[in-house]
Amino acid sequence: MSEAPKSSALKPAGLPDRKTEDNAPVNVDAILQSILGRGGERFGMGAAVLRGERIIAQGAAGVRKGGTAQRITLDDRFLLASCTKAMTATLVAMLVEEGKLNWTTTLGELFADTVKPMHPAWEKVTLRQVLAHRAGLRFDPDGLARVFKVFRAPYASLRSAPELMRPPRARLGTLPQQRLEIARQALSRPPGIPPDTKYWYSNVGYILAGAVLEHLTGRAWEDLMRERLFQPLGISTGGFGQPGTAGKTDQPWGHSSFVGKPIDPGSPAAQFPLYYGPAGLAHMTIADWAKFVGVHLRGDPANPHGQAALLKLDTFAELHAVAPTTPYSTGWVMRGITRLATGDAAPAVTYRAGWFISTSSWAKGTRPGDTGRCLWHGGSNGISHTVMCIAPEIDLAVLVACNRGLDMAIWKTRGCTRRA
Repeated sequence: MSEAPKSSALKPAGLPDRKTEDNAPVNVDAILQSILGRGGERFGMGAAVLRGERIIAQGAAGVRKGGTAQRITLDDRFLLASCTKAMTATLVAMLVEEGKLNWTTTLGELFADTVKPMHPAWEKVTLRQVLAHRAGLRFDPDGLARVFKVFRAPYASLRSAPELMRPPRARLGTLPQQRLEIARQALSRPPGIPPDTKYWYSNVGYILAGAVLEHLTGRAWEDLMRERLFQPLGISTGGFGQPGTAGKTDQPWGHSSFVGKPIDPGSPAAQFPLYYGPAGLAHMTIADWAKFVGVHLRGDPANPHGQAALLKLDTFAELHAVAPTTPYSTGWVMRGITRLATGDAAPAVTYRAGWFISTSSWAKGTRPGDTGRCLWHGGSNGISHTVMCIAPEIDLAVLVACNRGLDMAIWKTRGCTRRA
């Protein structure tokens, strides 16, 4: 990536130097196809580039299902996976602005009447720490075994191991009841690590945040997403869970890592339990996703064209604030992940409310004090992959979704961010 030009529109790399008609987005299908190469016969991707809240380039390439001729289109819906976390944090911020809770509200205060007994170590943990993955909560409600099953399930037929394809352990009740039960289970046990000592990525933390939203509003997280995000932003394709109809290729199918096996959207291998919603189950088209990302791009305090939408600018500053860096932020793991997501290995990485925050050379603006601030996140359910990256100093954002697991998808999405 390179520094943004001074013109009002960014010309994606590899396109002829021409103006768009009526501010229509530049079509980048050919660029995406070149990134996919022969992989476009086995899976595909969609992508968009934003200048502010406007899409200036977009495209789709490849196929919905390997071995078929049905092409991915810009009307297709992709699972956002963990890129959903920023949406959940945005809902939390709305309740903070309404005075229904505070960033320093503790789990002891939030669940005093609903989680009994609560292990004493959780009582002083704040909501801010939960959203920054600094609470010490475990990674997954059912432990790492569930995660391994999800990533191994696509290969069950290859290993004659049908038990891997079985649905996860059933949880009774409505989705809010299930999330509250997960909160009870998590908070009745001691933390895996002492709270607020280091970054510890946790899907449980965001499921718990969803339970907080539901407890305070009396509304399911899914309803809050529709009423407070989808409708105000004009997101008409938003939904939850793996998109598509079982047995049909009306939406992109996921494809397993390494062997690229197509996974029917109706199969257990394609499904995370719906109680995961706040941690990573929103789906929508690329264009609708861009409506949400554009709000955060313009809301960031480093954006010279900053404007408030949905939330106050001070609230965006809180959501995007630089938190304590993780112990791994200068190590090869986080540097490698950052390079894959943004195209540049930052000297340090931090996390806040659904966003990793780092610096990248291509994201540096021209004003004194600009550092190349970059906010990004990736998501995967083992058979698809998404990346969103915003560079507020140059008023630019890139979104990429790929219907393949973490192996080739990482390299293809990285290719998109580097070409933006």
